[in-house]
Amino acid sequence: MAAADPARKKSDIGVRTVSAVVMLAVAGSALWLGGPVWMAFVGVVSLGVLWEWVKLSRAAMANPAARGLMNFAGMFYVGVGAAMLLFLRNPAFSFAPVLTVLLTVIGVDVGAYFAGRTLGGPKIAPAISPSKTWSGLLGGVLGATLVLFGAARLWQEGLASVLVQGNAADGPSCFGAQPCWYLTAHAVPLFAQCLMTGIFVAVCAQAGDFFESWLKRRAGVKDSGNFIPGHGGFFDRVDGLLAVLFLLALMIAFQPR
Repeated sequence: MAAADPARKKSDIGVRTVSAVVMLAVAGSALWLGGPVWMAFVGVVSLGVLWEWVKLSRAAMANPAARGLMNFAGMFYVGVGAAMLLFLRNPAFSFAPVLTVLLTVIGVDVGAYFAGRTLGGPKIAPAISPSKTWSGLLGGVLGATLVLFGAARLWQEGLASVLVQGNAADGPSCFGAQPCWYLTAHAVPLFAQCLMTGIFVAVCAQAGDFFESWLKRRAGVKDSGNFIPGHGGFFDRVDGLLAVLFLLALMIAFQPR
């Protein structure tokens, strides 16, 4: 039995790798094409997440009123995330802002995975998610910061040009809303700003991951679904991204005018 475990793990890694390549190819193509293709892609993923959300809430909560409230919250939460993905990939912004957000969340996942596996250490909330460590969170912050800094340098005009649209006369504007109150590219060094943003993104993404882990634990399941071989369901793949998009939407909606 022990001899079969390494083979099983190797097989799982192969399946996960192939699935990841396919997911990246599909998502990247939709993002590049934009327009109706991107809208259709976001719509399909959102419906998949909502379907899994409803299944999890049904298994996790016996009270019909609680399930109804949870499902309503899911529609709002996922709907805001989907709206942000469509908003960030519009002709005014091209694909730079949404690509930066997506890559930053991926940077959190990659950094947290490798730092957690390598360093280990104290768990953040073992009762909810036994695999999440403080070292993993720090690795996620580093991963997000490096992605943001690399994106800022790639676009040659700093972080504001990646996430912000505006002109020099009016000052930087956050997706068209002025002034930008949470990105002050001229007030702090670029890397320090990337670090602060990286901390925000990493904490938000981990919070979204913890929320889904809590819901799955209550439902008594390991994955939200089995649609993606080796990766679980739609919700498993976008739990952190949804949290980041939701809080980014709140920041844009409630910034001072």
